Amino acid sequence: MSIAAAFAADKETPFRPPPAESMAHRQTNEQVTIGADPFATAAKAKTAFAKLDPNQYGVLPVLVVIQNDSKQTVDVTRFRVQYKGPGQAAIDNTPASDVKYLTGAKKPGYIPGPAGGGLVIKNKKSPLDVWEIEGRAFAAKMIPAGQTASGFFYFQADLKPGATIYLDGMAVAGGGKELFYFEIPLE
Repeated sequence: MSIAAAFAADKETPFRPPPAESMAHRQTNEQVTIGADPFATAAKAKTAFAKLDPNQYGVLPVLVVIQNDSKQTVDVTRFRVQYKGPGQAAIDNTPASDVKYLTGAKKPGYIPGPAGGGLVIKNKKSPLDVWEIEGRAFAAKMIPAGQTASGFFYFQADLKPGATIYLDGMAVAGGGKELFYFEIPLE
């Protein structure tokens, strides 16, 4: 019953990613445009995740939209997406199926203790265990010529000034020629 209610609520105000070329944070290489948009505020997160704000739990969702304007299919099976804060090492994205298991320091119910120990008040269900996390995750494997693919990548990080999203591992399908990497500033 609750799943039906969630889908019904989504039909009332469906989430629609914008076209890559209209996004503020974007880059084009070899006729492929990638736009990235961090959902770092509660108001913005509400547009895609209903009542959930993943940032509250130490998870930064970043919407990635890929528009393939080339004449060839782009293979994204080896696609790698990383978050790079200023002066920090790169952080790999957390698979959407693992987000519900995260226990970050921001998690409500965590009471810090001495020497790194602490008490965790167990909830029956993780607040990050909602259909929107996996349902809105980036899932494409191939992007045909003239088509668009979009979805969220999740990072255990806060959005910092000067941060970038680094994307690589895309190749022309069949030929294996790798496309240039993308490094998109998130300011």
